[in-house]
Amino acid sequence: MRYYYETLSYLKNNSLLLDDEKCIGCGRCMEVCPHGVFSIDDRKSRILNKGYCMECGACQKNCSVEAIHVDAGVGCANAVIQGILTGSEPVCGCSKDGNKNSGCC
Repeated sequence: MRYYYETLSYLKNNSLLLDDEKCIGCGRCMEVCPHGVFSIDDRKSRILNKGYCMECGACQKNCSVEAIHVDAGVGCANAVIQGILTGSEPVCGCSKDGNKNSGCC
């Protein structure tokens, strides 16, 4: 199966934050992230491309030292999945004029 995260780098304004000082480099975020957002470099987790994040919250929920914060936006994750299934552009309630219908941005 082809990984779609390579083409989903348009969610650039997401809430993903990583605290380097808290990170212990366990790699759990890398294991649970469905879009390959994280890597391990010099015994610390690193964000490869923030735009790959769909705000599912798996990384935050599985980080034992609370080094990751993301406002889990089910609307965005659902929009991405529906976009893939229907072949359309994902719409997560965030318009260019700043209208936020789903609270995901």
